[in-house]
Amino acid sequence: MEDCLAKKMEITVSEAEKRTGRNAMNIQETYTAYLIETRAVESQSEGQCAPVESLWRRYSEFELLRNYLSVTYPHIVVPPLPEKRADFVWHKLSADNMDPDFVERRRIGLENFLLRVASHPVLCQDKIFYSFLTQEGGWKEMVNETGFQLKADSRLKALNATFRVKNPDKRFTELKHYSDELQSVISHLLRVRARVADRLYGVYKVHGNYGRVFSEWSAIEKEMGDGLQSAGHHMDVYAASIDDILEEEEHYADQLKEYLFYAEALRAVCRKHELMQYDLEMAAQDLTSKKQQCEELATGTVRTFSLKGMTSKLFGQETPEQREAKIKVLEEQIQEGEEQLKSKNLEGRDFVKSAWADIERFKEQKNHDLKEALISYAVMQISMCKKGIQVWTNAKECFSKM
Repeated sequence: MEDCLAKKMEITVSEAEKRTGRNAMNIQETYTAYLIETRAVESQSEGQCAPVESLWRRYSEFELLRNYLSVTYPHIVVPPLPEKRADFVWHKLSADNMDPDFVERRRIGLENFLLRVASHPVLCQDKIFYSFLTQEGGWKEMVNETGFQLKADSRLKALNATFRVKNPDKRFTELKHYSDELQSVISHLLRVRARVADRLYGVYKVHGNYGRVFSEWSAIEKEMGDGLQSAGHHMDVYAASIDDILEEEEHYADQLKEYLFYAEALRAVCRKHELMQYDLEMAAQDLTSKKQQCEELATGTVRTFSLKGMTSKLFGQETPEQREAKIKVLEEQIQEGEEQLKSKNLEGRDFVKSAWADIERFKEQKNHDLKEALISYAVMQISMCKKGIQVWTNAKECFSKM
């Protein structure tokens, strides 16, 4: 971890800017660009002020970076991006992806994504990632030159592997089930939070009615007027505070959403292992079939029913020369198949070793982050309750002085 990029470079997404331009289809569009600023840490420790380097990136470029990392490092739980459009929000909060509050939260999420990658012991060393942070032009061309898109597995192939693998690794199967359950639990938690936020918003705003009623009442009371007016003021301030409180709470919700999206990153690692296992089983099956064909040709016996066997019976047996030629071809294919199977077995073992090491690292990070997020959320709820108690305590004092 001492060599990770986050130790050598300060990385921030300092601001967001709404822009208008033309896309690849030459259609006018409005989008948000984010300013990435980086500064070397080494020169600062020597008492020098390192210059800040900056460049602008669109959300789609962050997506391209993450897709590249996911394909290039299939054994790694690649950090997720913040949501492109708001979800699980309380109804008074805008779900518009151009809304300033949402853009600000997404800016924080994009910075967190970059810091996650820069802190990862493997991903931080990727040259494409470093270019994303430091190279204004030509970055997309560098990514496309890697040919990563050709390495991406199709969804159909992944689905096929899921249902046809005969000997799945129990650990990855359990991890896949866990990621499904984690996503389900966090989704439910976020929905409950949004409903609670809606109700809380209503309760706070109703206190504004108290403020209005007390103020109107104070106008007709001489001895009680000042006390009622003061109590009404406390109610108005309390009612107005809910907007800022719930927007702050939305930041805690974003921390939970990150692990909602991490669940998919976990499943991606599991799917890649299923694909490797499926390829391994298919290679072993093909090798067994070729060995059987070679044995049948060598002995002149057919063990199983086949179209080839029926053809031989109908049109006569092959000549010794033809049989020898076919045996030679099969022997070469068998040798090649054995090498491929050996290579795939080795590749599979390396994948499992690397993947499980990263999964253990992820679990430790997850436990720490979710614990901190839930504690912070609880502290905020306690603070809100204390504020409500203080408002009514103040109102009580106002009434006592009447």
